[in-house]
Amino acid sequence: MRYVIIGAGAVGGTIGVRLAEAGRDVTLVARGAHLDAIRERGLTLRQPGGEITARLAALDGPGDRPLPADTVLILTVKSQDTAGALAAWADAPVAGGGTAGERLPLVTAQNGVANERAALRLFADVHPVCVWLPATHLDPGVVVANGYPHPGMLHVGRYPTGADDTDRAIAADLTAAGFVAPVREDVMRWKYGKLLANLGNGLQALLGRDIPEALAERVRAEGVAALAAAHIAHTSPDEERVERGDRVQQHPVAGAGRSGGSTWQSLARGAGSTEVDHLNGEIALLGRLHGVPTPANVAVQRAVRRAVRERLGAGAFPLAELEKMVA
Repeated sequence: MRYVIIGAGAVGGTIGVRLAEAGRDVTLVARGAHLDAIRERGLTLRQPGGEITARLAALDGPGDRPLPADTVLILTVKSQDTAGALAAWADAPVAGGGTAGERLPLVTAQNGVANERAALRLFADVHPVCVWLPATHLDPGVVVANGYPHPGMLHVGRYPTGADDTDRAIAADLTAAGFVAPVREDVMRWKYGKLLANLGNGLQALLGRDIPEALAERVRAEGVAALAAAHIAHTSPDEERVERGDRVQQHPVAGAGRSGGSTWQSLARGAGSTEVDHLNGEIALLGRLHGVPTPANVAVQRAVRRAVRERLGAGAFPLAELEKMVA
């Protein structure tokens, strides 16, 4: 299979370079200065064991040439960019007739749980991935992946449930690339468990590493209550810890640990948007649908949007102001 990585940032860049190093055919999709850097000098992946620079085909969109019929599209943009990416690629022509939305598998290797439903409106064959992959993208042409001894754990399955030969083939390629890649018929249950963990992303983006434990616990507790009211199953932290074991630890790269998670990175880069409305916002949505108050998650949403508008640096939001918003 040939892979097109739509969004060659922290997650997409790591997956793309590792697949290419394992001998798979990989094309990267990026934009702006990151795309320019990849085209000029390749994509550098820095890891605990050293760095790799991969010279791969790089595009800013689907173009006019038909995609080979054995192409797999891996969507790794952040959730706020999903709609635009789906619209750009759904009607891309495929060799032999038809469109990408009709014929090609779409893999959603993204945080959050809203991407799959959005994708299914335009793509007939959607494969969610629960992503545990500690990586950072701050500078054009460079991705830092701290996972060790494996770069990440990527649970693969079909949407809404089940698993098929496509999942097994993708998982085999990911395994060859060094990832831990279990095939799960209940992959969305794992993604909802990851959603609960990701509710802290906004807090980290706002406050840095100095997050009051009570506030973090309240944000998660609201999430658990909202999922319970909606009768949505999810993995537990204990189940996730047993699954990961010591297979994906975070090790320093060039003497430095990971700076921050995906939402923190968006603020640090001044990206102009974040995924908070698809993480804490998912809990706010479920709370409103099922009568569960979620004031802490709503406050995190509002505060992160304010930080974007006011161009506040990552970790620079006043704790007292956030606590006032929660109250």
